Amino acid sequence: MCRHLAYVGPPVVLAAPVLDAPHSLLHQAYAPADMRGGGTVNADGFGAGWYPTAGGDALRYRAATPIWSDPSFAALARATTTTGLLGAVRSATTGMPVTTAASAPFVDGRWLFSHNGRVAGWPDTVAGLAAGLPVTDLLTLDAPTDAALLWALVRRRLRAGEDPAAALGAVVTAVAAAAPGSRLNLLLTDGTAIWATAWDHALSLRVDDGRALVASEPLDHDPHWTEVPDRHLVEARPGHRCVRPLAGPSF
Repeated sequence: MCRHLAYVGPPVVLAAPVLDAPHSLLHQAYAPADMRGGGTVNADGFGAGWYPTAGGDALRYRAATPIWSDPSFAALARATTTTGLLGAVRSATTGMPVTTAASAPFVDGRWLFSHNGRVAGWPDTVAGLAAGLPVTDLLTLDAPTDAALLWALVRRRLRAGEDPAAALGAVVTAVAAAAPGSRLNLLLTDGTAIWATAWDHALSLRVDDGRALVASEPLDHDPHWTEVPDRHLVEARPGHRCVRPLAGPSF
């Protein structure tokens, strides 16, 4: 399974959580603590998105190579400061392509998105949900993967003006109903807040008055990290956290 994280708060060097923390995303790529969904490392690509201007659109860097093998990204990350970011390292599900376009984060304007997990029975189980998308959305998927389809389903709701928490909750519960046994940890940010789901995989949260962090695994040994209960949804921003159960498909 993949690993991902999101941060919002005071300006931080991109490398701090992604490369330099004791259990950074880089460390989780080759020494993850929880790979209950299978695999041993996250070497099938990576990506990071950030905000050059607070409140503006996101920029993104992605690759199909392991995060530890890309010195260009390391140099960029140590020279980039941002108030919001989303990073991910990938362990591709068997049969999924290993390409740059398949790596998170997925982006649309200010939105950054990642999926940690898998859709069981792909693609047959979610063909009905995919059929409800506009044809242009299907034709412009970043890659023929479950994560890219999940992003298309979430993005459609966001573009319609739906609340981000409601959008994530509706997609997770609909996919879980169509494809039982799926692992659906979704992560979304607009650079000012973070929304995430924990569905059959690990997720941790750390919030204080200045910043908010959501990550597959805690980045350090700070005692303020808390584990998000399974089948719960998180909304976090500096000084605010809300964790509530995911309801049924009408969420």
